[in-house]
Amino acid sequence: MRNNKSCFTDKFSRQAFLRQHRLLSADEFSRVFKKPFRSSDRYLTILAVVREKSGGDNIEIENTDRLSARLGLAISKKNAKRAVDRNRIKRLIRESFRQNKHKLPAIDLVVMAKPITKNADNAQIFQSLEAHWNKLARNFKA
Repeated sequence: MRNNKSCFTDKFSRQAFLRQHRLLSADEFSRVFKKPFRSSDRYLTILAVVREKSGGDNIEIENTDRLSARLGLAISKKNAKRAVDRNRIKRLIRESFRQNKHKLPAIDLVVMAKPITKNADNAQIFQSLEAHWNKLARNFKA
């Protein structure tokens, strides 16, 4: 019985949306906004850059084998006035990212919603995100 429980927790801990999968600081967001690859459609704009780390003055690309993509959200009040709408959009983006992060290389992403997103149903947003994840996986292929 104990083995089943550990398999259960291992399976779900791998799929969790952990702190290491998020952009946390303003510097991390700024780096993505500086020179991003853009993927845009009717509902969302996604900005992406290859993950890097600074080692003193020179910048080197991190080991992509052990790193996964990181997600940042920028859902403005201008585009979704009600908190319930912003929270729904963020929840859907996080869930879609969690399910698809295995497809993505070591990149930093910022997802921004357009005004029409608040009126879209969940299936439309998931479909849009699926197309974005596939496009990003193709463009950042190692």
